[in-house]
Amino acid sequence: MGQLSGSGDLDVARDLTAEADGSGTVLPAPPFDFVTSKVCVPGVRPGSVPRVGLVNRLRATRSSALVVLAAPAGYGKTTLLAQWAQRDERPFAWVTIDARDNDAVILLRHIAVAVAGVGPLDPAVLSALRRPGEAIWRVALPRLAAAVAALEHPFVMVLDGADLLESQGSLDAVATLAEQIPDGSLLVLAGRAQPGLGIGRLRAGERLFEIGPEMLAFSRREADLMLGTTGLELTDAEVTELVARTEGWPAGLYLAALTLRGRDADTDRSTTITGQDRYVAEYLRSEHLSQLDPETLAFLLRSSVLGKMCGSLCDAVLETEASGARLESLRASSLFLVPLDDHCEWYRYHHMFEELLRHELAQGRRGEIETLNRRAADWYEEHGDPESALERAAESGDADRVARIFTSVALPIYHTGRLTAIEGWLEHFPDASQLAEYPAVGVVGGWIHALRGRPDAAEHWLQATEAGPVRGPLPDGSASARPWIAVVRAGMCHDGIEQMRADAEEALLGLPRDSQLRPAALTLHGVAHVLAGDAAEGDLILALAADEATRLGAADSRLMALSERSLVAAGRGDYPAADVLAFQARGIVRDGHLEGYPTTAVELALCARARLRQGRWDEARADIGKARELSESLAAALPWFAVQAQVELAHAHVTLRDANAARALLTEVAEILDCRPPLGILADQVKALHAQIDLMPTASGPGSGLTTAELRVLPLLQTHLSFREIGERQFVSRNTIKTQAISIYRKLGVSSRSGAIERAAELGLIDAEAHAASAEFIRSG
Repeated sequence: MGQLSGSGDLDVARDLTAEADGSGTVLPAPPFDFVTSKVCVPGVRPGSVPRVGLVNRLRATRSSALVVLAAPAGYGKTTLLAQWAQRDERPFAWVTIDARDNDAVILLRHIAVAVAGVGPLDPAVLSALRRPGEAIWRVALPRLAAAVAALEHPFVMVLDGADLLESQGSLDAVATLAEQIPDGSLLVLAGRAQPGLGIGRLRAGERLFEIGPEMLAFSRREADLMLGTTGLELTDAEVTELVARTEGWPAGLYLAALTLRGRDADTDRSTTITGQDRYVAEYLRSEHLSQLDPETLAFLLRSSVLGKMCGSLCDAVLETEASGARLESLRASSLFLVPLDDHCEWYRYHHMFEELLRHELAQGRRGEIETLNRRAADWYEEHGDPESALERAAESGDADRVARIFTSVALPIYHTGRLTAIEGWLEHFPDASQLAEYPAVGVVGGWIHALRGRPDAAEHWLQATEAGPVRGPLPDGSASARPWIAVVRAGMCHDGIEQMRADAEEALLGLPRDSQLRPAALTLHGVAHVLAGDAAEGDLILALAADEATRLGAADSRLMALSERSLVAAGRGDYPAADVLAFQARGIVRDGHLEGYPTTAVELALCARARLRQGRWDEARADIGKARELSESLAAALPWFAVQAQVELAHAHVTLRDANAARALLTEVAEILDCRPPLGILADQVKALHAQIDLMPTASGPGSGLTTAELRVLPLLQTHLSFREIGERQFVSRNTIKTQAISIYRKLGVSSRSGAIERAAELGLIDAEAHAASAEFIRSG
């Protein structure tokens, strides 16, 4: 303890006292003991990452009366405050709080000394704090509050470690002072937890500025700066991964750097960091777990298995009560608990904290973990959340339950655009023998593997399923897995068009009317008819498939049915109908979030051709690129669909006068056709397209296709406008338009304006109906 009246503290006394009235009179030293270091603003540690954004926000904070800075250890709270004090023009009155400050007299003495360092303080205030007793509350606190309110110049008062204040007397004292903070000044309460003050009124009145872990977390740039000081050489991707794993927790990033630096680069190049790694685990144990009471620690350990949690879930799983209040208490204490919604019902733990908790729980308590997960699965099923129930059931090791839930939700979820989620669930069934036990899982898995371009895996899953006993009923009411398997077999079409039709018919015979697989079976049945050359019958079936898909919510099946109908319409030359159907399919993709589904490949190719007919070249090229990427993955597993997509893309390249790209696509198509049974009319379509490409003018270089400017001019050539009038619309000269027109004639292999229009209509470069309406005028001109 230091006493300012002692000769050894004279320099400090001069720093902490001030002129009473501007006359040069120095106030007497405080007549009580205090700890000098508790009222000193800490310096900024060399090498600290500058928190420029947060410091600037704090410097600009003028309308608030109170700043609350609450976050777990290691988030750099004190460092931020020290940087702020260094850059703000307002003086700082700083008190570092410890457990002794729960004596209100000790707390007020240190606050008074700190305030004396930023502005004149009446000696009577210090005198009233000399002895404990009733005078503290009756005289000293009111005088100190009045002195704070009367300070002429704005200041910042920091109570660092305010969460350690637990006594009602100390809390009441801080609350009284908070009410007297003048405009432009701030009271800052910093600590690992929310202070035990009623701050709701200030929050409602917008006089409170709160900073929590999410704001204190390092940004990608700040993490890069900090990691750079450790001597580690990390790639951008590795830094991004570390920020994600630590969720920007500054201490976690530093401890991760120490861990990586200690690894042998020759034997371990992994940058994966978990809460179980030595430095991270030791820090969390010493700074957090070791300070918890046994009941709270048990709650943390056992609830860590849940991933996300709410009060009633914890009550059911842990077989306890009032878990909601405990979670709120943990949130207020900033114990690495992250709210997942605005009204703080659902939470999760910080990833690394959760990993450590799970590791601690797993030490010889595997049976308890399974029990906790089983109870969680029960709760989720009772509350209508089968997906979460599936994950908890998987963690409990209950394969039967996982399969049951999976088969009930897989198809509906597939049709909502969440293919990746289903693919992840398939990892719960690594053993082929399980597929015989759970046929619906095997069939869905076979279809997913087919869509992802993994024909061997798809075949393996189907064969394993077929090898099992006949089981039923399935979730849709099917008596066995046979109709489901037949749908996937029809889609894969490994044995030709006739077998595709037979498989689709078998599926339709066995599927109940309300099965979500029925639209898929109808679509494949219609496709088989179309590929066999019966387009009229096929189109009728496809129309029925689209209607049934709408009724049953089978978005992906409706997408495929409409895409196939668009192909049929284009095949008979009805481009307006083809375009309408293609854009209807695009709407399903958008509304159903099916972007990236391989089954969008044909829709993308069709929309590209439609956009070319509309003169929307950039959009068409974007669609071509996406369709190209998706169709490549389908060639081995869904050959007929891949060929359809690539033939349409080849047509698009013909329209763009890019013969080389069209031929390259047809070469890939030939490879598919060579190793598959006959795919009906697709082979004839490929031959016809080859002949069309052969008639194209010989390319003289990479720029032989129509340019963007020429594509803009082309639709105007079918109008009555002269070259001069076209030039006025394009804001170029008549000679420029004439030059472009001649280039168009050459590239289309014609010699006149009317010939160019005829050829462009054949290629789908201009609207055929508009061409027909204007052709007579052009010829007469």
